[in-house]
Parts: sequence; structure tokens; C-alpha cells
Amino acid sequence: MEQSVQERYAPNNACFGCGPANAKGLRIRSFPAATRGEGAAAYVATFKPDEHHEAFTGMLNGGIIGALLDCHCNWTAAMHFMAARGVDVPPCTVTAAYEIRLKRPTPTDGEVHLRATVVESTESKAVVEGTLVAGDKVCATCRGTFVAVEEGHPAYHRW
Repeated sequence: MEQSVQERYAPNNACFGCGPANAKGLRIRSFPAATRGEGAAAYVATFKPDEHHEAFTGMLNGGIIGALLDCHCNWTAAMHFMAARGVDVPPCTVTAAYEIRLKRPTPTDGEVHLRATVVESTESKAVVEGTLVAGDKVCATCRGTFVAVEEGHPAYHRW
């Protein structure tokens, strides 16, 4: 099985949204869109909700939607910084701000698809836009600011 960026670069990460080491977490798996024939700069992920992720019967909880988009966009920023800096390991990144727009209820009877792209960046800050699609409809969008942290920050080397 192909390794996601989380599995490759942070196998011991216990984050609820994206940590491979969190057995009770969402464990999202992000991949470069280029490996899926979908463009070079974007990252994509697929997630299959379970019943315990629902807000009400058949519909995904908004907090879960926020966690999915936050983590996926954060990893998109980390991978952007890795490429921009020409290094072999992504820096640890944290969410400085993010806004989720819930466009319509998100059904849980199939997979949801995440896509994120960096739209602005500096040396240590990236603005990322993401979408969550279910049943071929955009159900939620995200715009967030993610920061690569330096030594001394509590998240430094958390991966």
C-alpha cells in the first residue's frame, strides 16, 4: 500500500485528525494530487466516515469536517515548505487560523474527497484553500493560515 505523507513523515504522530499513531483518530491519508493525475501543487485525500462521525443520521458532523480540512490543509502547507526549502523532511506546521464554510449537509453513505492547494506563501507562512466533496458536490470549503514553527515552539519536532 502506498504511504501517505503522514505515514511517511510522521508515523508516530498522535493527532486526532491525521496521526497514524492515533488508533481512535480519523487517520486521514494525504497524497500529492500528481500521483493521482490531478495536478502538481495540490494534495488530495479520501475519507470514509463511520456512523460515529455523524451529527445526525446519515450526515457528517461539522466538527469532523473541520478536523479533516484543518489537518489536510496543514499537511499541504508542510509539504509546500519542504519543497520550497529543498529539504527532505517537512517542517512541523501549526494552524494559525482557519475558516470552514459548510455549504450543504455532507452525507456519510460514501467517501468524502479532500483537495487542498497553497494560494499564498512566505518563507514560514502559507495560506491554503481546501474543499470537501461528497457525491460530486462541494459540501465544505476551508481557507487557513499555517505556520512552520521553529525550535522553542511546543510543536517543534512533534513528528
